[in-house]
Formats: sequence, C-alpha cells, structure tokens
Amino acid sequence: MLRIFLAATTMALAGWAGTTGVAEAAPAPAPAVTPTPTLSPTPTPTCPPALPIAGSVTAVTTTSVTLSYSIFFRPPCGYDPPMTVSLFASREDAQQWQAPVAQVVTGPERNGTVTIDQLTPDTEYWFRFSDAEGRRDPYWIAAVRTAALTACQATATIDSRWGTGFVATVTVRSTGTQSLDRWSVSWRWAGDERIQTVWRGVAETAGADVTVRNASYNGTLAPGGATTFGLLVTTSAVPDALTLACNR
Repeated sequence: MLRIFLAATTMALAGWAGTTGVAEAAPAPAPAVTPTPTLSPTPTPTCPPALPIAGSVTAVTTTSVTLSYSIFFRPPCGYDPPMTVSLFASREDAQQWQAPVAQVVTGPERNGTVTIDQLTPDTEYWFRFSDAEGRRDPYWIAAVRTAALTACQATATIDSRWGTGFVATVTVRSTGTQSLDRWSVSWRWAGDERIQTVWRGVAETAGADVTVRNASYNGTLAPGGATTFGLLVTTSAVPDALTLACNR
C-alpha cells in the first residue's frame, strides 16, 4: 500500500514540475523601419515670355556712345545690377562673345544709362549685356555707330534786315584733311521764319527744320576751301544769329 502511495506521489510531483517550469523568453520585436521620404524634383520656374533686359542708344559723339538700359526681371528669370556692357567690333564677335573692344559696368539702378568712351569716330559697334555672376544675356544684341568727324563748318552773316525779313550769307568751309565732294547745312528756325529764295544752294524744309545742300557746281571743296550760299527770308522778328550744323 505504501508503495502504491509513493508511486502516485512521485508521478504527481513529476507532472507538477512539467507544468511549472520556466517559460522560454519571447523573441524581441523587430525595430520599426522608418520609410525613406521620396524627394520631389525642384520645380523649374516659369518665366514670362518677355525680354529680361533691353537697351537703346541715347547719344553718340565721335569717340563715345551713351546707352540706356532697363532690367525687367530679377533672377532666375532676369538679372540684378550691376550689369557689364560689352562692345564688339562686329556682329559675329558679339554673337560669339569674343574679343570685346570695350567694357563698362553700370550702376546699381535697374533703369539707367552708361557711357563708353575712347572709341573710333564713324565706326559701328555691337553691344551686349552680362551680369555680375557672369551670366550672359542671350537675347539682346544691337548696333551703334559713333559720329563722324566734322568735315566742314558753316557760319551765317546777316547782310541786311528790315521789319519783315532779312538777307543772309552762309559760308561753308572744309575743315577736314580730305577734299569734300558734297556738303549740307542744317538748322531750325526759332520763330515764323520762311525762306523765299536761296541762291548757290538747294533748300529743303520740314516745318521749322531747314537743310541747304550744295548746288551742282560748288559741292567740291579742297581742305581749307570755302564757298557760300545766300538766303532771302521773311519773318516777323529778325533773329540775331543762326546756329548752323555742317555735314558732308
């Protein structure tokens, strides 16, 4: 009987030990994976269909040109001043941005003027723009010509005057180093002057503007040579003098 009890007790203890043993550790959770964000491409700016910069010629002399400029847009569609104005001897050089003959930097204004000097008289140049970052404007390219050296000089003498008119003699003199084969003298009336007669010249008028060109027989002048033409003019007020410009 005791054996049966001991056997039953041993089996019960064995069964209890099997159910109360230390449980196996659960596996550690996998670390959370942070998704990599998808980078969107930088959007390309949409620029208006207009020129970012433009220029024009405002004045010329025999050795200089004055240009005006206007910057319409800022980067990335345009430029920030100062701008560099480059002058080229030919359109081909300007198109290829090669061998500039002169350069000048503008001021900080977005609309302004700039003068380039020490140029050659009666010479055509081409100009373009670039900014301080070295970006070259691909659009604007234009020509400008310096003024020619004065080939002649004209002076007027009022020979006689009366209440409603006057007679004047204009002397045209060659001031260049080469002979003239033609000449023209131009001026603008200040009042109601009207030419009645011209001799030794051919007159053209457009409102207050007058141009007298040489006659067929007195257009050729050697260096230092001179010729004259005369005017009969009607007016309500005789001027004290005439301001004349002479050109070849």
